[in-house]
Amino acid sequence: MTTLGSGVLRIRYWLRDHPLALDAALALAVLVAMIVGSFAHPGAGNGPTFGTRAPAVSSVLLMVPGAVALIWRRRNPMAVLAFTAGLTVVELVRSDPPAPVVMSTVIALYTVAARTDRPTTWRVGLLTVAVLTAAAMLFGAAPWYAQENFGVFAWTGMACAAGDAVRSRRAFVDAIRERAERAERTRDEEARRRVAEERLRIARDLHDVVAHHIALVNVQAGVAAHVMDKRPDQAKEALAHVREASRSALDELRATVGLLRQSGDPEAPTEPAPGLAVLDDLVDTVRRAGLPVEVACTDRRPPLPAAVDLAAYRVIQEALTNVRKHAGPGARAEVSVVRVGSTAEITVIDNGDGGGDGEGDGGGHGLLGMRERVTALGGTLTAGPRYGGGFRVHAILPVEARTAESGKPGAAGRTGENA
Repeated sequence: MTTLGSGVLRIRYWLRDHPLALDAALALAVLVAMIVGSFAHPGAGNGPTFGTRAPAVSSVLLMVPGAVALIWRRRNPMAVLAFTAGLTVVELVRSDPPAPVVMSTVIALYTVAARTDRPTTWRVGLLTVAVLTAAAMLFGAAPWYAQENFGVFAWTGMACAAGDAVRSRRAFVDAIRERAERAERTRDEEARRRVAEERLRIARDLHDVVAHHIALVNVQAGVAAHVMDKRPDQAKEALAHVREASRSALDELRATVGLLRQSGDPEAPTEPAPGLAVLDDLVDTVRRAGLPVEVACTDRRPPLPAAVDLAAYRVIQEALTNVRKHAGPGARAEVSVVRVGSTAEITVIDNGDGGGDGEGDGGGHGLLGMRERVTALGGTLTAGPRYGGGFRVHAILPVEARTAESGKPGAAGRTGENA
């Protein structure tokens, strides 16, 4: 059965690749059917009889070119239909009873209906049916209501209907295939978009973690180097802070990179993402690095959604890192988290003289990353120098986070500040 099925498939594929050979075989089959049918006499009363007559030479001369013309039915269906219909009319006019030359016209009419549109099928089909039926009724010896005349009408009408049905099915299958291909392309594009968004999110997390902790390590290492000879106890304390900051950086890096692991990996992190619940730990770390920080107002109840909570924490973390890097010596910072209706407002201000513009340490992406985080949740972020000195970062986050439209230009695209 497997061998037979594979053989049938090979023949089918070969015929599909060689349509002219298929049409030649069809033309031969139609010619044989017409010659065999011409031996039948319609008869009267008792119905048709077979073998009581033989086809005339003139009828054979009409059947042969009518069948041969079907070889080119795909290339020029209208011309083949006109040619075969003309041969059929000649046979209906001159022979009584006529030979079944109409069979070639039926195949040609089916081809026209299957390869053109429905309006063309209606127009050409009605014209062909009317001409052939009228020729059979007017020039035949039998009465106009004879069954042979209505047989011509029925066969040509069925050819139109069958061809139109095949064309409709092909169009339906093509539409389904196109929708499936479009859906596949859409899934691929959506998957690529999600991968790009996830890569951007992980890049922001890595930037926030590395920038914050490395800035603290840099400050404490500088303090240790400065007081190593005169105040070794203070140098040891600074080195302890370096060790603690580096350990925290490694832990957060491990947690962030662990998100790339497959689900079910036993080494994947299980601790929750940082949020305002650990804001005190963040502030203490910054204070130990030498930056006085005041938490002026903190409102954490009811708790914020996870995405908003993480974004608020990262905004504060990056803003304090920028203050420590750019505000200059003697700077102080103030953090405020306030719930206002359906939004949460995060404000970080400092009184430093560095301006917080990020020009001191080269080009970073801190403010840009903050804006991207906030904009992705449907919020807004403003950052700029304060009147009288210092810098201010102000973010407004909706309590019900929503994802911004992909590709829509937002506030993130309007900034080029460096962290």
